[in-house]
Formats: sequence, C-alpha cells, structure tokens
Amino acid sequence: MNDKTVRTKVLEIAYAETGPEDGPPVILLHGFPDDMHAYDGAAPLLAERGWRVLVPYLRGYGPTRFLSADTPRSGEQAALGQDLLDFMDALAIPRAVVGGYDWGGRAACVVSALWPERVRALMSINGYNIQNIANALVPASAEQEVRNWYQWYFNTERGRAGLTANRHDICKLLWRLWSPNWRFTDEIYDRTAASFDNPDFVEVVIQSYRHRHQNAPGDPSLAAVEARLAVQPSITVPTIVLHGEADGVGPVAGSESDARHFTGSYERRVIPVAGHFLPNEAPEAIAQAVSDLGQRS
Repeated sequence: MNDKTVRTKVLEIAYAETGPEDGPPVILLHGFPDDMHAYDGAAPLLAERGWRVLVPYLRGYGPTRFLSADTPRSGEQAALGQDLLDFMDALAIPRAVVGGYDWGGRAACVVSALWPERVRALMSINGYNIQNIANALVPASAEQEVRNWYQWYFNTERGRAGLTANRHDICKLLWRLWSPNWRFTDEIYDRTAASFDNPDFVEVVIQSYRHRHQNAPGDPSLAAVEARLAVQPSITVPTIVLHGEADGVGPVAGSESDARHFTGSYERRVIPVAGHFLPNEAPEAIAQAVSDLGQRS
C-alpha cells in the first residue's frame, strides 16, 4: 500500500491506498489500540477484486497530525465521524463503502447514520457502534465491568500517567486479552505500536474514554453532531455486521439485538475463533463482507 497524506480543516491525515484509482472506493478504519496495519491482510484481497482501498490513521495515531495547537484533542465519537466525512471531502469521494471496528467502526456508523447519502454500504464490526452517552452511568454486568477496567483506569490521573509511561505494555496486554486466540509476534505488535508514539495519542485516548462516561467536555465545534447522535439515529444503508466469536472485551452476545438500529438490508455474521482485532485475524471475512456489500448496493 502506498502511504499518502491529505489535509482537512483540522488534520493532516496519513493514509495508505492500494488498488485501481478508478475502482469503487472502500474506506477501512482501525480501532484502539491499533493502526492502519490492521488491514494489511484484507486490503490486497480487495485490491485484487478491483476496489480502491483507503486506510487512514485516526487522529492521535501514527503520522496523522493536528494542524493547530488550539484544536481540542478530542477522541469523542462526533470527532471520529467528522474526520471520516472530512477525509472523504478532501479526496473528493462522493460515496464509498465504509467499514471498521472499535473507534473506526464508530466513525463508520456515525457517517452512515448522519450522512447516509455519502455511504454506499456499511461494514460494522461488533454491531451498532454509536455510543449512548446519556446512559453511560448505568452499570453493566459484573463481568463486563471487569472487561472495561482500562476505561475506569483512563478516567483517573493515575491512568493518564500510566498510559503516558507504559502505553506499549498496556496496549500489548489489551491485544492479548481481547483476541485470546491470536498468536501475534513481537514484530507484528511493534510495527503497530509505533503509532502510539504520536504526540497526541495519550490526550486523544484519555478524552475519548472520559467523554463517553460524562467525565470530560466535548469539542464545542462538534456539539451539534453529538446532539444528533444522542437520539441513537437509525442506520438506513445496507449493512453487514461482523463479530468475532472470541472477542474478549465486547462479547458476541452484545450485537445480538442490534438489528433494531438498522432499517436497510442487514446481515450479522459471527466469525469463529476471531477476537476483537478481527481485521488482523480474519482478513478474508473483511474482504468477503465488502465484496458482498458491493453486489447489494
């Protein structure tokens, strides 16, 4: 994949591109803690099938940079969605298949819900990824609260200091816990972990996990977008949801009832053996879902 950059109103976004320039565009987005290498397996498969594959680094990751020191280092869902929309605008892409997981899946769901005219189809890993922040203080089961330990940690100043000092160890531990069947090597992890040295990584991550739990203000310029997301808008575009059967942070049962959020054509696929880092673990499942969506939209 060729590494490129493009400027939006707030970011210089680094991204990789492969496949024919005149192919139908598909934008694939990584989550936390990961980077664009998550799609190293899926992108060539899609390029071989004629897709123009674009994989950006999210804000706070890798070579992506803020243009101004005055821009809030927000990781809230509205920011992630707006970044995806701005990325499409900067590259003059009127419509695309969009897909992702975790933070990237949230961005893809946000754009699909609020700007459906820009989305040909959606591949969403783990279901409906738009946060219900109004219900953030409602406790989950004891088992899920334990899985979310890192979120409570990041909501403390000790957690901020810990992520600053120990980001590589913390993120590597999350890889092991969330994808227990993935036998990744140190080389594979280190290739991605270099993205966590972005100067804004800690601030973006901390703000993201505090904002979703009502412990940090959002970017004022994105308040209108957050207000639209607060009503949990339906997604009307054709959608395939993928969910790793062995996901260690978002168990597969979590997406069983998500069909109610999708009013267009909808299919859910449980991927055996795979965990939370599904694009790394099951690239063929990614390529197949995108290809199937291309035939349906």
